[in-house]
Amino acid sequence: MQQLPTRGARGLRLRATGAPFLGLPRLCGEVFHCCLPNADLSTSSRYKWWVVFMLWWICFFNYADRQGMSAVFPELERAFHFSKSQLGLIGSAFMWVYAGASLISGPICDRFRRRDLILGGCLFWSTVTLMTGWCTSVGQFVTVRALEGLGETFYFPASMSLASDYHPAGTRSRALAWHQSSVYAGTILGSWATAWLAMRYGWRTGFYVFGLAGVGLALCLNRFLQEPVRGASDQQSPAQTGAKVRPLGISDTLRAVFADHSILLLMLAFALANSVAGVFLVWSPTFLKEKFHYNLAIAGLSGTVFIHLASAVSVPLAGWMADHWALRVRGGRVLVQAMGLLFGAAFVFQVGHTTESNTLIASMVCFGLGKGFYDSGIFATLYDTVEPRARGTVVGLMNMVGWGGGALGPWMVGWIADHGRRATAIANMSEAISWGGAIYLMAAALLLVTVWVRNSGSGRLRQLPN
Repeated sequence: MQQLPTRGARGLRLRATGAPFLGLPRLCGEVFHCCLPNADLSTSSRYKWWVVFMLWWICFFNYADRQGMSAVFPELERAFHFSKSQLGLIGSAFMWVYAGASLISGPICDRFRRRDLILGGCLFWSTVTLMTGWCTSVGQFVTVRALEGLGETFYFPASMSLASDYHPAGTRSRALAWHQSSVYAGTILGSWATAWLAMRYGWRTGFYVFGLAGVGLALCLNRFLQEPVRGASDQQSPAQTGAKVRPLGISDTLRAVFADHSILLLMLAFALANSVAGVFLVWSPTFLKEKFHYNLAIAGLSGTVFIHLASAVSVPLAGWMADHWALRVRGGRVLVQAMGLLFGAAFVFQVGHTTESNTLIASMVCFGLGKGFYDSGIFATLYDTVEPRARGTVVGLMNMVGWGGGALGPWMVGWIADHGRRATAIANMSEAISWGGAIYLMAAALLLVTVWVRNSGSGRLRQLPN
């Protein structure tokens, strides 16, 4: 397989970067051409961006499906008399199973066809989303959220590894940053649409709508999403030398992952940052409805749109900065992430502390801008030092640590709301959210240590023998 075009002539860079905005007819023609028998994907400088486009929509439903539950927490509390602690358990059940299953999902993604795991996972979690509409008890909600976590755990290890085989170092942060914008779109629209449908047609309706749409998407993209050769975009990989690419054994895979000592620091920082993000994902609609008296649909929208729309705006800029800094400074991508956490920490505190609606909105927007800078490099920073055959595993381990630790945030906030020292549950929740600013600062400190470690000589890509 020929090497994919990377950062050659200026015109190619412009066409490649702008490819996701071409019209739908050109998209269909380009993808159809690449799916013909014996088609050489490297002959199309744009197909690598259509891969991002297709993954964008799958990831959109990945996050819309998981976010819909939080949007209807007030309705579930009213209909089934659930406590805040029970709602926190429902919210965290997804994260704990998602994290635990990541231990095996990464190695599986390094050994099986990633496009099958991506599309099969979408079909599975969309079916579980449909089943959520049938639940009537805490146990049933916990079960479907756990199954949702199991289905979704394969997506990021498989999709990030697959996308990195289309995008070399010169475009990788931009590609993964554009893909990251689907997380924000799915979070915003999933929360708002589920809440809006709940107000008009009952809380179950949103789960039926998103579940059916996800099943349809998986079946449609089965024709167009193609599997690349592993390591196709890395100059020193076996794929580039013409050798047959063989999967690594378990011990070699772990050696490839942890040869860079900074990987563990990145995982711990992700756990801290994700615990803050998880609190906002799970509790924002309830927080806005009870503290600021928004109706359900407005709370579902406002709890996500200000933060995640701001992140969607900042993440492409952060991806561009990270690509440029990575070529000039060892640990450049990590520096961009640390900037985002340092900027956002004060505004996380302010979200929980303020009682003014305008201050709340401004703080959520600023927090979202900083979050976008951090999110842009979550996986790209790993791939700078981990070879292609271990990339599914490293993302799986990253998700295991990040979501396992991150799941404690929503559960703890629910527990503090019920048992804290303040007079009301919402006052306890506000105080707990404010402490997220300190957690963000701790995560930023870990990232700065990561930059120091990588500049000390650890942070180089190591290619194991094929």
